[in-house]
Amino acid sequence: MSDDQLCTIKKVLDSIKEKSPFYNKKYKDIDLNKICTKEDFETLPLTDKWELRDAYPLGLQAVSDEKIVRIHSSSGTTGTPIIIPYTAKDVEDWAVMFERCYELAGVSNIDRVQITPGYGLWTAGIGFQAGAEKHGAMVIPMGPGNTDKQIQMMLDLKSTVLCATSSYALLLAEEITRRGLNDKIHLERALIGSERWGEKMRNRIASELGVKLYDIYGLTEIYGPGIGISCDYASGIHYWDDFLYFEIIDPETGEALPDGKIGELVITTLRKEGAPLIRYRTHDLTRIIPGKCLCGCSHPRIDILIGRTDDMVKVKGVNIFPGQIDEVLKEVDGVSSEYQVMIDHLNGKDIMTIFFETECDESKRENIEMNVRNHFKERVGVTVVPKAVYIGDLPRSEKKSNRIFDNRY
Repeated sequence: MSDDQLCTIKKVLDSIKEKSPFYNKKYKDIDLNKICTKEDFETLPLTDKWELRDAYPLGLQAVSDEKIVRIHSSSGTTGTPIIIPYTAKDVEDWAVMFERCYELAGVSNIDRVQITPGYGLWTAGIGFQAGAEKHGAMVIPMGPGNTDKQIQMMLDLKSTVLCATSSYALLLAEEITRRGLNDKIHLERALIGSERWGEKMRNRIASELGVKLYDIYGLTEIYGPGIGISCDYASGIHYWDDFLYFEIIDPETGEALPDGKIGELVITTLRKEGAPLIRYRTHDLTRIIPGKCLCGCSHPRIDILIGRTDDMVKVKGVNIFPGQIDEVLKEVDGVSSEYQVMIDHLNGKDIMTIFFETECDESKRENIEMNVRNHFKERVGVTVVPKAVYIGDLPRSEKKSNRIFDNRY
């Protein structure tokens, strides 16, 4: 925590009880005037997603109604949605952060940015658009789905930048390749977020679309996408520490962890007016990367996400995260980027089946399956049942990946 961040946090805490009914209740027995150091700050209770759901619909609002210009919401697919109100300053700050993302990705004001994430209550599409417009680029606000129209616009308008989830970027890449249009598109860069993705998937998208890829990070509770992005060196995700304070904690004990140690990311907003959040548990697993990046950007970095605390599954007594599966599969020759995991419990035993796509013919599949089984046992310590299928046999979706292990970032 820098001196500037500590000073800003103390200013936030000075008025948080007065402004936010949510934190007035949460901190009712805490003297915030005694929070003077980083260590003091780390004694404050964490804020979790279930608390935000309990505040539905507008319990998080920390300003008067006339200052609220917009609301966004989480999907609510796993429970009550979380409603986040925004002031005009919040909207502008978000656009400033998003513009930085485009700048770090090398996007200029002569680029043509095709935006495929959804619009509406979800934060994605409108965030991508606001940042691109602030940057002066041409925006093509397609929204999700309608792949035929997406490709037509991509060709006719000569889009140079693609904004998408990893699963939809892969679907577009496969369809463009199937139609033999790879040499007719003009894409140069792709800003990809919302879901965790592995190295093989990354390489396929980059190769088939002929683009440089940038990982963009965000979540609805904290503005939305655009609070961080990778650079040309792909050595982590730079985040905007003048707007946000990042901590890494042990997800089980809540103890603060040192830089370089993998744990759960916790975020505090430093400037947010509509719905400020203090020590918010993202449940995303990563680490703070120490030292300066070779790209020269002065903003600090977190590592690419390896999964979520709530994505973890236990198989035969072993904790398994999605990132481990990616790491194993990328090291086995003949295995493509797409896979599905099924976990069954039969006759008192856990059975983990991994379906993976391959371009290899039937004569080589048994050997590839054996290599996956042996490698998984060696690296993770669990015996799995590998099943090879043809490229394209696993389900695709225009809006969302169908993997069992999905994540945002």
